[in-house]
Amino acid sequence: MADEVQTPESDEEGARRREFLYLATLSVGAVGAAAFAWPLIDSMNPAADVLALSSIEVDLGPIQVGQSITVKWRGKPVFIRRRTPEEIEVARAVKQADLKDPQLDEERVQQPEWLIMVGVCTHLGCIPLGQKPGEPTGEYGGWFCPCHGSHYDTSGRIRKGPAPKNLEVPDYIFLDDSTVRIG
Repeated sequence: MADEVQTPESDEEGARRREFLYLATLSVGAVGAAAFAWPLIDSMNPAADVLALSSIEVDLGPIQVGQSITVKWRGKPVFIRRRTPEEIEVARAVKQADLKDPQLDEERVQQPEWLIMVGVCTHLGCIPLGQKPGEPTGEYGGWFCPCHGSHYDTSGRIRKGPAPKNLEVPDYIFLDDSTVRIG
């Protein structure tokens, strides 16, 4: 019987085979890494309950002139006040030079009648008083933080005490005359 003689592979054919094996191994490794990484990356997305809290709509219809309500947004209280003409006038009459954190009233509101702000003191995070009738409103008729004595005016601007900044105004938009979306 005649033995068939096997010829050694040519160098070119061996190189092509090695390139194919490298590419196949690299491809399988890349797919495996992506399959491993995707659940980790996806777990960093906010949960459905967090997304649901990212914005809220508030019906402003029942709020009377001079009345305030508090709603919860992103785990924080948001103060919504329907200001009286006198409160608006007092807030606009303040000179910027008299303010610790200078900001005009017009910069803090979209409609003069409605003041919307996060109800957390900018000093150490306490919740200021002044939302409910009978609560102290401080020396400037707005809000008073009982923790360390910060006084805010009728525009939520810091006027006295250790707080370094005005009460924060969240992003909001009026959907119609009686509905606002916060966030």
